[in-house]
Amino acid sequence: MSTTPLPAKASLSQLRARAKELRKAVAKGRPDAIERAREHHPSYDEAAFTLRDAQLTIAREHGLASWPELMEKVATELVEGRELHRYFGVELNNETWDLLEEIDETSPLGDQERLLYGAYAACLHWLEAGNEANHARGEHLIARVALRIGRIDVGLQHARRCLELIETHREQMSDWDEPFAREALARALAATGQTAAARAELEKARELTKLVAGEGDRKVLDEELAKEPWFGLTS
Repeated sequence: MSTTPLPAKASLSQLRARAKELRKAVAKGRPDAIERAREHHPSYDEAAFTLRDAQLTIAREHGLASWPELMEKVATELVEGRELHRYFGVELNNETWDLLEEIDETSPLGDQERLLYGAYAACLHWLEAGNEANHARGEHLIARVALRIGRIDVGLQHARRCLELIETHREQMSDWDEPFAREALARALAATGQTAAARAELEKARELTKLVAGEGDRKVLDEELAKEPWFGLTS
């Protein structure tokens, strides 16, 4: 199996983009992409080639056994100390969001655990390198992941903590933080059968979304509000 050295000043965001491109190329049946997957993936399955499979392929192309090893190698060559925490906070956050729609409570337990622990790890790194806004966003991600994989009580706990941080430290928040917090809390309340409270939070999230100044931020919020699971609240 041939390998390629990592380029100087390798960027994990660029490597992640390459993995996304590889997944799409395999899905489209491109021969070059399929050949790369067959050569470097230990259990290649064209019919179920996920983003994690693509990431593993990219890592093995560079002579590393796993995507986490690749992440660590790139990070330690670039940054140290507090910046290392910031780096991993960003990368783990992005990776968890990338995988969120691929994994749910029907996925293998190991995949569910990796998704949840990735969200916790991102939050931990932001506790070291960020502020209360970063902490709140970490709590939001944990809540969304927990709800996605059926850990309802965990999701409710972190959704409430997210909103608490936002209400306590408003001066550090962006205008889109509270609608995101209300969205997560609405989902969690719906999942626990508290339908009236959930509808109230969802309505608050929608109203606050309309007040967000940035068009791009409003679009992201609208897209998230349209995604399941809503546990029957929006059906």
